[in-house]
Amino acid sequence: MLFDIANNVALQQVLATMEVERKRIAGTQTKGYIFIATGILLGILGFVLGFPIPAVIAGLIPIIYGGVLLFKINDSLIAYQNAYKTNVIGAALKFLDESLSINPYQGIETSEFMYTQLFNNEPDRYKTEDLVMGCAGKTRFYFAEVHAEYKTVTQTKDGTRTEWHDIFRGILFAADFNKKFNGVTIVRPKDFGAAFGAWFSKNLFSFGNNDVIQLENVEFDKTFVTYGSDQVESRYILTPALMERILNLNHQSKYNISLSFIESRMYIAFPLKRNYFEAPVFKSLINTEVLNDDITTIKFMYDIVNELDLNTRIWGKA
Repeated sequence: MLFDIANNVALQQVLATMEVERKRIAGTQTKGYIFIATGILLGILGFVLGFPIPAVIAGLIPIIYGGVLLFKINDSLIAYQNAYKTNVIGAALKFLDESLSINPYQGIETSEFMYTQLFNNEPDRYKTEDLVMGCAGKTRFYFAEVHAEYKTVTQTKDGTRTEWHDIFRGILFAADFNKKFNGVTIVRPKDFGAAFGAWFSKNLFSFGNNDVIQLENVEFDKTFVTYGSDQVESRYILTPALMERILNLNHQSKYNISLSFIESRMYIAFPLKRNYFEAPVFKSLINTEVLNDDITTIKFMYDIVNELDLNTRIWGKA
């Protein structure tokens, strides 16, 4: 079922009220940026014309005023952004399924991020937000935005240079799996190293060649490389039907996904390039196309349960 924004009267009223606040914030921010730019131009012009000191003094006044405007509007901006997540995205979630909820301030902890065994580097800088939780049928699931980075420090002739590199940026999805198992099975795309150089499972080499799982699905083996701590159990998890569903899910995703199956839980990492569920400031809320990407993403995550047939319980899994 699609979320019909145009015909949702309650949501249209919320958007109309928030649009007034959005315009006020956008107008104040625009004014602040104009004053700051004017001050910088005055300073540059003064240096060019040979009057540096008067130019600096003249330029500081609009720069300071512009900075004050941006500082004063910041609290309103944060409140507006949080209201968007709670009232707009939250309404979309409830329309899809009453069990769904979003918490803008929570996410997936670093310990669980590493527990998935999908990432080699422990993050030096880690941000997570917008935790969505709920049930689809019998299956509990949750997902959140994650941006994990590690740093490298290089010695140069001028001292040290610190650089930050992405380990993962996107959405990390977790769900109860419909089979009981004790081992670990990890599925990664064959182009894993080329496309995402920092993405390596911490068990990449510890599994060894003997633990690479050769599966019956030729396309699956061409697309993914599968590692498992138990050959029999990995094949028990990755049935022919599930492999087809994973391939289909991967085809629907913009970038290749990675999966792990650990202690009867499934994790899926979806690499993404943009930050989702953020309120637009310089685009109108009344234009419903602004919400399409966010709502499509929510629907896509919710549909994973059905796409992978997770509600079918096998051999007593409740």
